[in-house]
Amino acid sequence: MNDTKKLGRPKQFDRDDALARAVSVFWKHGYEGASVKRLTDAMGISSPSLYAEFGDKHALYIDAIRSYTQDDACAPIARFEAEPDIVRAVLGFFEAVVTDATDVSGAPRGCFLASCVSTSAGHVEGAATLLRQAIETTETRIAARFDEEKARGTLPPDFPSRDRARLQFDLRQGLVFRARAGCAPEDLRAGLAGHVRAVLAPAPS
Repeated sequence: MNDTKKLGRPKQFDRDDALARAVSVFWKHGYEGASVKRLTDAMGISSPSLYAEFGDKHALYIDAIRSYTQDDACAPIARFEAEPDIVRAVLGFFEAVVTDATDVSGAPRGCFLASCVSTSAGHVEGAATLLRQAIETTETRIAARFDEEKARGTLPPDFPSRDRARLQFDLRQGLVFRARAGCAPEDLRAGLAGHVRAVLAPAPS
């Protein structure tokens, strides 16, 4: 019997909730700044419980990234996929990006992948792979929506779905970057119509 796990793990341990709390700590402090004490305090567990459940801080970080990327509640994508009109869908995507990136409620702003994971990808083993997978997944979901619109006839048959999905993703990251630099929400929103036009422009002849 693993006595450490038995003693260290609380009776009502909620792994998903613990991972969500860990994401917030990594997001706020970065990988290096997220000490085990900060993590355990936020997660409401003891150090033995953390090591018993996740192995170590590195393994917890990797699990936190996986948990975040597998969460279908990403507001920009949710807005994009739920809005029937493709123009309003693309606009809603960017509006949600700005809202998330400029929220002053005290919660982490923007995107965990862009704000934290990207800065650790070069030196934390496994982070770069998960980051690339997350980018690929997001672009695939965006491209799939464009392909659906092509099938309906609301986008032309030669519309470059994958290229525009990549552009939409990259424009999203630009908005997050500008928000982190302190650009006002109204200034960011002022350029969204141009973003929409760029994403939905006809394919070059």
